[in-house]
Amino acid sequence: MSLGDNFRKPAGFIGKLIVAGMNSGHTRMAEWGFSHLDGKILGSGLDIGCGGGANVKRLLERGCEKVTGIDYSDVCVAQSTKCNKAYIERGTCRILQASVSSMPFENDSFDIATAFETVYFWPEIETAFKEVFRVLKKGAHFFICNEVDGLHKGDEKWPKRISGMKIYTGEQLSALLTSAGFTGIQTDSLFAKRYLCVTARKG
Repeated sequence: MSLGDNFRKPAGFIGKLIVAGMNSGHTRMAEWGFSHLDGKILGSGLDIGCGGGANVKRLLERGCEKVTGIDYSDVCVAQSTKCNKAYIERGTCRILQASVSSMPFENDSFDIATAFETVYFWPEIETAFKEVFRVLKKGAHFFICNEVDGLHKGDEKWPKRISGMKIYTGEQLSALLTSAGFTGIQTDSLFAKRYLCVTARKG
């Protein structure tokens, strides 16, 4: 596995180093993203591609009663579990190894789902968005936050370095979410930082 591939699915020693830096390295982007979620963080939350586990903790600290984090990397699952150990022991958090393409949850399970720095790597993203739609309750929100918005010179270099990666613009994500059944789609960007976020609702 190349260094670049470890950003898609961290594994082994190099993967552990990358995951260890995720929580601090993505703090500014995550805080900017969470500023768009006032009033939307409640009930049961799902963080898809939970990485180092910091956003699972943010969801718990900012309004969710319970949060499930999933990731298909065993290295990420281990780090997220370590990061949220206290919440897991309280019974308000669980971290599972699972794929967004086929999640082990019943229909209408969650009040909010988040995906930070991860949709770039989702295979068959149309199917994945329909799967997110399935596990959300009616009226629930799906929030995507990316560190690359696809509108800047040089953005195209990342898919060349990381196999299986695809950069999406806000317009492209909006179209894909609409096709999956989501409504009330809103996009925002911090152009100077290249940050992009998209909020969608299951009507």
